[in-house]
Amino acid sequence: MSLSPARRAAYDVLHQVGADDAYANLALSAVLAGTDMPKADRGLTTDLVYTTLRRRGTLDAVIATAVNRGLDKVDPRVLDILRMATAEHMYLGKPAHAVVDNAVRLTVAVGAASAKGFVNAVMRRLTATDPDSLVANATRGLSGDALLAALHSHPEWIIRAFRDVLGPDELTALLERDNEPPSVTLAARPGRMSRDELPGEPTPWSPWGTYLKGTDPGSLPAVRNAQAGVQDLGSQLMVLAMSRAEVQGADDHWLDMCAGPGGKAALLSDLLPDGGELVAVEQHRHRADLVQSALRGTPGKARVQVGDAGAVEGSFSRVLLDAPCSGLGVLRRRPESRWRRQPSDIPELADLQRRLLNHALDVCRPGGVVAYVTCSPHLAETDLVVEDVLRRRTDAVAQRAADLLPEVPDCADGLAVRLWPHRHDTDGMYLALLRKTTDSD
Repeated sequence: MSLSPARRAAYDVLHQVGADDAYANLALSAVLAGTDMPKADRGLTTDLVYTTLRRRGTLDAVIATAVNRGLDKVDPRVLDILRMATAEHMYLGKPAHAVVDNAVRLTVAVGAASAKGFVNAVMRRLTATDPDSLVANATRGLSGDALLAALHSHPEWIIRAFRDVLGPDELTALLERDNEPPSVTLAARPGRMSRDELPGEPTPWSPWGTYLKGTDPGSLPAVRNAQAGVQDLGSQLMVLAMSRAEVQGADDHWLDMCAGPGGKAALLSDLLPDGGELVAVEQHRHRADLVQSALRGTPGKARVQVGDAGAVEGSFSRVLLDAPCSGLGVLRRRPESRWRRQPSDIPELADLQRRLLNHALDVCRPGGVVAYVTCSPHLAETDLVVEDVLRRRTDAVAQRAADLLPEVPDCADGLAVRLWPHRHDTDGMYLALLRKTTDSD
């Protein structure tokens, strides 16, 4: 029996993620592009990569019961193989003999032949036990957040951050939803095509979205031609809300401050009023190129500007600030982030968010609106940023954002909007709507 090419490809992706800090989606795309594997093997590669990354916390707890030393003492190459093989047994239902045999063969193939006996012994022990019993053994004696972390594969600090916002009742549902693959969602760009022209089931709430199943989005002519794009439903709803906000005075100059990779800019450009213009700012050239590509064929007047969004000049009636953040709301889509992010990242991000939000209000004309958006629910990146900025200014007020999305259930959180994976089948999104005051306010 030869080594499975799907397992080798999955290992290569996991190794890049762990050793080189690669993004899983980009590494996976690159590895798959370099193979001629059939569709079934490509699907297995994808399942192995994302299941291993999403369930890493639980997998490590299980593996630790079968290893007589700390996992930090295990060769990282070998640990990746153990994680992947244990994921096959626990979550993908692969036969025990195939799991063990492929793990041993892979150990040799990656240059760690001296560990093949170790891998064989560990995997024989684990595959001899059913998944439920493995989890029960791994969590024996644990309680509180340590138990949740082992059961649901999230670092404890992220669990605490989610509880601070969501409370305890829905916490488990959110954690488990993060461990499930997200829906593939398309957005028809309204100035270029209608939703009815896209395949898939229409989404709720967004007039542009469809859920795509069983088809590679990149194979669709509409996606290749930028008439539509892959875009989470939550992202679509942020644009919809901003487009519905009332503006006093001229509404002809819009700004997307952190525009890459361009999904929101593409919708905004198609929604511009006659004579309006969108300026899409992106600091990084390669992401700015993606924005430019997304704007191909838009009937709106739009231009891409490469540079610091906190230094952009002008006077705008609508400003979208989709701020750089920890990404804790997209852990189902970017599972490696939960293992990379640290609590120490949050203060620096919050400082940047406050700087950008202040600048957004500076360039927003009186009577205009600023939509402050993050894909993190963390209080320090959402409510506390907005409250701190408004406390230090006299020229802006928060408005009730949920009024702009009356069709979306359970999205109001005070004046802000919060979308959740387990409630809305969206990324975890936050929206605060701020209005720049006029002399008469």
